[in-house]
Amino acid sequence: MKEHHQLSNFIWQIADLLRGPYRPPQYERAMLPMTVLRRFDCVLASTKPQVLAEYHKRKDTFKDEALDAMLNKVAKQRFHNRSELDFQQLKGDPDNIDQHLISYIKGFSKNVYEIFEKFEFTAEIEKMREANILYLVVSKFCDINLHPDAVDNIGMGLLFEDLIRRFNEAANETAGDHFTPREVIRLMVDILFDPDDDILTQPRIIRKLLDPTCGTGGMLAEAQTYLRENHSTATLYVFGQDFNPRAYAIAASDLLLKSNEKSDIRYGDSLINDQYSGEHFDYFLANPPFGVDWKRQQKEVQRESEKFGFAGRFGAGTPRVNDGSLLFLQHMISKFEPYQPEAAKNGSRLAIVFNGSPLFTGSAGSGESEIRKWVIENDWLEAIIALPEQMFYNTGIGTYIWIVTNRKQKHRKGKIQLIDSRSRWLPMRRSLGDKRRYMGEEDIAAVVRDYGEFEESETSKIFDNEDFGYHRVPIERPLRLLYQMDVERKSRFLDAVPHLLDDVQAIDRELGREPRPNWSEFDKLMNALIKQRGSKWKKAESKLFRDVFTERNVESERVIFKERKATNEPNARVWGWFRDAKGKIERMYEPDTQLRDFENISLTNEIVDYFCHEVEPHVNDAWADGDKIRSAYEINFNRHFYKYTPPRPLAEIDADIKQMEEEFMSLLREVLI
Repeated sequence: MKEHHQLSNFIWQIADLLRGPYRPPQYERAMLPMTVLRRFDCVLASTKPQVLAEYHKRKDTFKDEALDAMLNKVAKQRFHNRSELDFQQLKGDPDNIDQHLISYIKGFSKNVYEIFEKFEFTAEIEKMREANILYLVVSKFCDINLHPDAVDNIGMGLLFEDLIRRFNEAANETAGDHFTPREVIRLMVDILFDPDDDILTQPRIIRKLLDPTCGTGGMLAEAQTYLRENHSTATLYVFGQDFNPRAYAIAASDLLLKSNEKSDIRYGDSLINDQYSGEHFDYFLANPPFGVDWKRQQKEVQRESEKFGFAGRFGAGTPRVNDGSLLFLQHMISKFEPYQPEAAKNGSRLAIVFNGSPLFTGSAGSGESEIRKWVIENDWLEAIIALPEQMFYNTGIGTYIWIVTNRKQKHRKGKIQLIDSRSRWLPMRRSLGDKRRYMGEEDIAAVVRDYGEFEESETSKIFDNEDFGYHRVPIERPLRLLYQMDVERKSRFLDAVPHLLDDVQAIDRELGREPRPNWSEFDKLMNALIKQRGSKWKKAESKLFRDVFTERNVESERVIFKERKATNEPNARVWGWFRDAKGKIERMYEPDTQLRDFENISLTNEIVDYFCHEVEPHVNDAWADGDKIRSAYEINFNRHFYKYTPPRPLAEIDADIKQMEEEFMSLLREVLI
C-alpha cells in the first residue's frame, strides 16, 4: 500500500500552488474536494457513455430521486454524473474553466452534489480563478490516475485518510475540533473490540457502529481498518453524524470513495436533530467537544428530558449548560442494542473521550451526578483509561477514555477498572498545536494488556461499583433565637405592616421588653394574645415579626419545630427526634441553615453508625436530615493512583542552600571587583 503515500505526496505538492491566496491551514478547502472529484471522475469513466444515454432517454419522464436511482444503477455506483464534461474536457476551455467546473459538479447525483455544497466549493473555485491558479490545479489533477484499477477502494481510503491527517495537522490550531489523534483512536478501537474476538471470527458476521460526533470520520475509518486487519470475514457498517458542514462533507466523501454500500454519514446536530432516531447499534465511538456549552440546544434538550424521561434520550438528567459532553453519552446509550442472548440481541459497547470534568463535576443531585449514578448503578461503566496530557491538538489537559457497555463479561460484573496510562507516551519531534506527545505501539499494547488481564497492578486498579458512591448527608443543628422588643425594631416592623400597630402595642405592653431566650415559649404566648384580641396574622407577617424581633444566640433554647409522644423507633435521635428530660415527649427542632453542614459517607458505610461515631460525639445537638440524603458517584483518579514521595532529608536541603549561597557570593564578588 505504498502507492497511497506517493499519491498523497504528489497531491501535497499540488497544494503548494495555492500558496499566496491560501495559507497552509486553508489548503484542504481546495485539495480535498479536488481529490474527491478526481476519484469520482475516474470511477465513473467506464460507464459515462451509458449514463449519458440513459439520462437523455429518461430525463423528461423521471425526476429527482427516481432519476438518480436509475442512473446510479447504470453507473453501478451509489452516485453518478450526467454532465457532458469530464476532467480532461475541463482543460479544453481555460478562459471559462470555472463555469465548466461548476456545471460539471451540478451534474452529479443529489447525494454527491450536497457534499460539495457543504464543502462550499463554489467559493473556492472562484477564489482559485481570481488567483489564476484554477486551470493549473485542474491540469495537475488530470495527471493523477485514481481509477479503481490503479487504486482500489482500500488504497483510496488510505490516501484520503492520509490527506485528512496531514491537512488537519497543518491546521493544528483547530484540528482538535474534528480530528482525534490516530493513536488515541487505535487504542479506543482495540479495547472496544477486544472482548469480541470470538464473535467477530464467526463467518459472515455483520455489525453496525455509530459515531454521533464523527468529524471527518477518522474513528469510523480506523474501526473498519481494525476489522479488515484482524477479522477479515466480518463486515462492519459504519454510521456517523456531524453538524460541521466541512467535516461532514469530508466524512461523507470518504465513505463514497470506499464504496461503503450500507454505511452512511448524515448531517445535523445529534442533540437536537437525531438522524438515527429509533435505530440501534452494536458499537459506538465518539470524541465530543470538550467543555463546549449547549445553550443553543438547551430548550429542546430540556423539553425532551422533561416530556419523555427515560423513554427519550436524556432521562437521567442534564448537565450544566457549560459542558454538554455527558449528553452525548446518554444519546449513545439510548441506542444500545438490548442484551437478550435468547433473542439473539447481543447488547452494545461504546468508547468515548472525555476531559476530567465528567468524572467528578456536580454535587449530589446535580445533573452530572445523576447521569454518573444512572450509568454506574446500571452496571454499564466497565473501564476508564487516563491518557497522557498534551495528546490533543487544541488542548493540553488530561483526557480519559470511558468504556461503557450493557453486556459486561461475567468476571467484570459489578466492577469498574481504572487504568493509568498517563506516563505511557513518547515526545513528538515537533509540536502540533498543543499536541506534544503521542502513544507508541508499545504504549497502546501495554494499556490493552492491562485491560485484558483485568488484574491489580501499579497501572490497573479494580473496584466495586459501590466504591465510587457516597451518601451526601445534611447535618443539621438547631436554631436558637433570642427575642427582644425595642423601639428601633418596632419602628422597622411597623414601617412594613402599619395595620398591625394595635397588636404590636399589645405585645409590647402585655409581654414586655425583657429578652426572652426561649422563642418557642414566647411564640405560644404571643399567638394566644393575638387570638384573644380577635386578630389573625398572615403567615408572611408572622415570619417577618420573628425575623425583625429575634437574633441568633448560642445561649438560647432550641426552637421547636414539632412534637410527638415518645416512640420506640430505632435511631430516632439520629434523624432529629430528641426526648425531653422525662422521656415522654420527642421534639424535632427547627434547623439553623447557617449551621448546616454536609457529610459524604461511603455507600459501604452505615449512615447511623457513621453519625454515632463521627458526628454526635463532637456536636451533641446535631442530627441527620434523612429526607434530604442524596446518593452520588464520583471518580477521583489521583486519589487511587497517588504515590507518596517523602521529602528530602533536612541535611540535604541545608547543603543545597549552602552551596547556592556560596555560588551567589562568588558571583557577587566578581561583579564588585
